[in-house]
Amino acid sequence: MAGLIGCAIALPLAAQLFEGHECYGEDNERRLKACSELIDTPGLAPEAHSSAFAMRALSHSLKGAYDTAIRDYDSALRLVPDFPVALNNRAWAYFKSGRPTMGSEDVEKSLALDPWSPHSYDTRAHIRQWSGQPSGALADYERAMSFGGARMIKLYQCGLAAAGLYNGPADGFTSFELRRAMEQCVQGTTCDPLPPDEECKASTS
Repeated sequence: MAGLIGCAIALPLAAQLFEGHECYGEDNERRLKACSELIDTPGLAPEAHSSAFAMRALSHSLKGAYDTAIRDYDSALRLVPDFPVALNNRAWAYFKSGRPTMGSEDVEKSLALDPWSPHSYDTRAHIRQWSGQPSGALADYERAMSFGGARMIKLYQCGLAAAGLYNGPADGFTSFELRRAMEQCVQGTTCDPLPPDEECKASTS
């Protein structure tokens, strides 16, 4: 899920304060438990509190519990309203739960705060594609690749290959074949250029 990739990096100061804490780790189940414990810590600064809510929301999203994730993102954003990662990830949770238009305002705010985020461009591309805006979606997927580099390009190469639209290598380089595949994908509202969960994980890590 490109919309969620990079969410493990929350607010920099909070991450520095809790460096090594399992709330910021890679293990999803441990992160869920550790973030819950951190949220319940008395006297936690608003930034750290918000970050812990956002990280727990990430864990819920990765488990497909989008409504629960959205509630945690709501809590994170009440504490720190200008939190671009939480805004984008709440938009992605709305998209994945079948309510893409509810995330439109969030992703626009996220991009206003962080106009170089490949994940926010990917989220907005998905919303635009779903709403029948192929040219806008294509432009945002291209921005996602431009800012996301080889890793984002590989994700799209793998996803479009899984969709039967791309036959080239997953090498992290843009090409005519990749653009043509993406152009085909955005013409429909159900084609997803992202690979299925865990697909191509090794090649993009």
